[in-house]
This record gives sequence, C-alpha cells and structure tokens, in this order.
Amino acid sequence: MDGSLPPTPSLAEVNAALERLCRRHDRWLRDRLRKRYGAVLADDLAQDTYLRAAPYEVAGQIRHPKAFLMEIADNLARDWFRNRRREAGPEESAREIESAAEAAQQEAETNLRRIVLALPDKLRDVFILTHIEGLSYADVAKLRKIPVTTVHHRMREALALTRKALRETQASS
Repeated sequence: MDGSLPPTPSLAEVNAALERLCRRHDRWLRDRLRKRYGAVLADDLAQDTYLRAAPYEVAGQIRHPKAFLMEIADNLARDWFRNRRREAGPEESAREIESAAEAAQQEAETNLRRIVLALPDKLRDVFILTHIEGLSYADVAKLRKIPVTTVHHRMREALALTRKALRETQASS
C-alpha cells in the first residue's frame, strides 16, 4: 500500500466490502479492541475502523487485513485519547487510560487463572507452588515428597499446556 487514498467506490461496493470485513474479522477485531482499550471504546473503534478500511477493501489494496485493521483502530484510538485529553485535561485522561489498561490487565489475569485452574491436579499443584508461591523445585519436591526430576517433568508439562491454551485463546481473540 502506497499511502494514497483509493478511488471513491460506489455505495453498493462499500456495503459489500463492509459485509466482507465484518464477516471475516469482526469477532477477532472486537475482542482485540476490548482487551486493548476496554469494552466501552471497542465497539465505536470497530465501526469506525471498518468504515475507514472499506474503500481499501473495494480497491483490493489490503494485503494483511488483521494488521491493517489494527493499525487503523490504533490510530483512531490515539485520536480519541488525544481529543479526550484536550477536552478533559491531563488528570482525567490519565485516569481513563489507567482504567482501560487496568481492565485489559484484569481480563488477561482472569484468562490465565482459568487456564491454570483447568490443569490436571498434579500439574496445577507444582505450577502454583513454584510460580505463585515462589518455592524452588527442591522445596516443592520436599513438600510433596517427590523427586526433583518429577517436579521438573510436571512443571515442563504444565508450562506446555499453559502455553498451548494461551495460544488458543489469542488465536480465537
């Protein structure tokens, strides 16, 4: 894409492009925007993003649609925060940004908590004792009366399952 605007498409072409973009990417885009900017702003950003992307879709100029949509959405969000900062003053806009970041962090923590709780009991136990409680592998081995190699094996398996679940969560987002 060279940065120039595409030719002005007809209304029918724009509607068809909006339909295609929404059908292919709406769930993914809205989930990403909710995580990044919070639920309040996500829907408005998604709608504005599709409207900005539709002419490029009509012209066939979108090579990497997810990256393109996120770039548009991020730019729109920056504009929105900049305008809010001008209107509200620096203290209030800083609180809003912190609140949006906090909501995204809470969602990520809830996701990880759900994944860890879904681990098999023996794996979850080792994971929690080492990563949450901060015990060493040797301490876990003594506490659970198992060899250190078993702790290593269980942790490796717990981490593999956790990574897989996180990837699946991100792919569906």
